[in-house]
Amino acid sequence: MKLQTYQMKNEKIKKAFLELKREHPDRFQQRLKLSWSNWCFGLETLEESVDRLKEAGIDYIELHGNHYGDDLGYEVNETLEILKKYDMNVSGVCGIFSAENDLSSNIPSKRQAAISYIKRELAFTKAVGGKYLLIVPGAVGRPVAYDDTEFDRSVQTLRGLGNIFHESGVRAAIEPIRAAEVSFTHTVTDAKKYISAVNHEGINHINGDIYHMQSEEAHIGEAILEAGNQLINLHLADSNRGALGEGFMDIDTIIMALYLIGYNQGDKFLTAEPLGPGGDPYPAMNAFPDKEKMNHLVNQTVKYFRERESVLLELF
Repeated sequence: MKLQTYQMKNEKIKKAFLELKREHPDRFQQRLKLSWSNWCFGLETLEESVDRLKEAGIDYIELHGNHYGDDLGYEVNETLEILKKYDMNVSGVCGIFSAENDLSSNIPSKRQAAISYIKRELAFTKAVGGKYLLIVPGAVGRPVAYDDTEFDRSVQTLRGLGNIFHESGVRAAIEPIRAAEVSFTHTVTDAKKYISAVNHEGINHINGDIYHMQSEEAHIGEAILEAGNQLINLHLADSNRGALGEGFMDIDTIIMALYLIGYNQGDKFLTAEPLGPGGDPYPAMNAFPDKEKMNHLVNQTVKYFRERESVLLELF
């Protein structure tokens, strides 16, 4: 029986993976780096979150970009103390962009708010050793375009921050998000087009998200290959935006594609972000989490991911 189109694409990636494994076994010595985005843990303390992740065997955390004002957000010294206590490292910081700090807004004060927010988060990210700061070109939760020039406003606004990104060494990670949540930049191709338009050496990386990719990409594995070396972080959740292994996301093909682009080398991360179904996960930021549920999400995701990675690495 003839394979379906997506199956043929899967088989092509699997064949390339197995060939690479046979010819260059040295490229499989290091495992993929697993991280966790903690903003969905809401109002629990950072120490509680770090303790949970460390207990589950996670060594990296993507911190909530919660510096919404000069007097808000994680304090650097306290954060460093907690990280040191639990031997936890920071993968990066998840920038949170709403209509109030929108790089593409048609209200100049909102674009200025985005600039100020990014500057605060960039300084914090560097101070705590993060490798990237996630940037969304347009507000999340605003799927309707302002006008025909919002892309251009966003590009111009972010280009003005290129020098401080370059000088800091922190990578700007542009995140494509599904059309149900943002008005533009939905795919890896879109993100590359946006980065090209910004045209600054300090803005050159991509933050993928497999939950959004299942809605917007023709094939997640191929999109990962397209992103290539520009991919610095990849958010993980199953097809139902829950824990890995509790939906029908093809994790095996995703893992194989990542090894094909050398994603297990250097400072590149897989960051779990199982936010649950629905179009607006932001209310979770302002709530106390169900600790039992969070423990399950973390442990199930880690167990399943490492299990599937091990199965694939044992092939041949």
